[in-house]
Amino acid sequence: MAGCRIALLFCWVTTFAHAQTNRYIVTFKDKNTTPFTVQQPEAFLSARAIARRAHSTIAITPDDLPVTPSYVAQVRLTGAKTFFTSRWMNALLIEANPVVLATVTALPFVQKIELVAPGHKLLGGRVKQLSQGQLTAGLGTDRQLQMIGLDKMNADGFRGEGVTISILDAGFPGVNTITAFQNVMSAGQVKMTTDFISNSGNVYQYNGHGTEVMSIIAAQLPGVFSGGAVGANYLLFVTEDAASEYRVEEYNWLFAAEKADSAGTDIIQSSLGYNLFDDPSMDYKISDLNGNTAVVTKAAAMARDRGIIVVVSAGNSGEEGWHYITPPADAQGILATGAVNSFGAKAGFSSFGPTADGRIKPDVVAMGQNTTVIQPNNVPGVESGTSVAAPLVTSLVAGLLQAYPTMKPADLVQAIKNSASQGKSPDNQLGYGLPNYIAVRNYLETHLPAGDIAVFPNPVENTLHISFKTIPEGVVGLDFYDSVGKRLTNYSMPISWLTNPLEVSLSQLNAGLYIVRITTSTSVRTFRFMKL
Repeated sequence: MAGCRIALLFCWVTTFAHAQTNRYIVTFKDKNTTPFTVQQPEAFLSARAIARRAHSTIAITPDDLPVTPSYVAQVRLTGAKTFFTSRWMNALLIEANPVVLATVTALPFVQKIELVAPGHKLLGGRVKQLSQGQLTAGLGTDRQLQMIGLDKMNADGFRGEGVTISILDAGFPGVNTITAFQNVMSAGQVKMTTDFISNSGNVYQYNGHGTEVMSIIAAQLPGVFSGGAVGANYLLFVTEDAASEYRVEEYNWLFAAEKADSAGTDIIQSSLGYNLFDDPSMDYKISDLNGNTAVVTKAAAMARDRGIIVVVSAGNSGEEGWHYITPPADAQGILATGAVNSFGAKAGFSSFGPTADGRIKPDVVAMGQNTTVIQPNNVPGVESGTSVAAPLVTSLVAGLLQAYPTMKPADLVQAIKNSASQGKSPDNQLGYGLPNYIAVRNYLETHLPAGDIAVFPNPVENTLHISFKTIPEGVVGLDFYDSVGKRLTNYSMPISWLTNPLEVSLSQLNAGLYIVRITTSTSVRTFRFMKL
């Protein structure tokens, strides 16, 4: 979660290890002798995963091949406990003591070994669930949905049906039992669950952060609470160990992203961030926020490159010494989400950019201050953080994927940013601003010649629509004239994708022929129309 601790240790034998069993990532040199081929991806990817790649013309490459099974078997023969593997990074998570580790290191196909956490934790035991803080009474979900048009999206019939969302978080206690999630559980919408932190097989335990995040998307209490994409399917992965912070959690995120990819997920939702760890040697520096350093950032980029839309929280360090976004929010081409209050003003805690290489961050914002959630005890409460802003954006993405199934994910991400409230003038406080379902719809459905303006219908009864192919800077001036050139009235109107096309009431005009002159920062256009 926000304010976590992490850094790379390429080690052979470490003084940190002493004689205890620790957790390590073993990276292999190659995938030689693997029985898998890119020509037969159905052996390691689902039909949905293959179709998602085909939709975006993304090739299946050797990076998608599973690690060589014989390499894993030989590591296991050393006495090491072997667990999750990474196709994308050609790596294996193990638990081993120093003696066994030395034997693993000597294997000819091993490239490097990295200490990722002290101690052993992957033997399937339960971890004590952390107690939840007391949240204030919920204020309802109307405002948080309305701010980005989720209410109108749902009214149009788009609730995420047919879309798969993977949620990577710290635990989901109550999701399988409380009434707020009965809608998704009884309909079989939770399609997969995996616990990566202790390998217990049970995600419905640990910290309730994931429950609250999921509730913003999926929960329903009639008349009390509504999630933004309750019709979607869900894959639930526990990757964050709330009791400690070590680099292993970044690799857990990687393992989960790959499992989600193989299952054919459309979206990865993750309200987690990593910059500081319990072992300071693992800490990241601000200069590492370049989109290509942090393990979790590289994992997010790899998911993006496979046609998955990645939505993450920007971080909650806006008022701290480290006030920048936290990985994986620095990845390019994803939707790193900052937080605003119910009036659209930036929440002070919301982390900001730029990235180390000068890119705008966050990408978008949503309501993350006093956002209503469902707690693991089925009671609505209010929570603040970019963690609760990101799932609102995830809900928007799910509905848009349903509404525009032929769009490529990368194009949809760009449309969300371009049509947001600051789409023409993004900054490092709010990014591209508040996205909105109506704004995206208007952006995608304005089919005019490049740079043109349309006035319709013509003839018109009461309301004239003025549509722009590109949104001009500043306000739009509208001057109305009668058929002999006498000016009747004029308006100055702001324009955005949310208000495009402009709607102008003509109820005060009598039937007849009229002229409208449209003045923008770059052009003056004149149109004739008939009022009925």
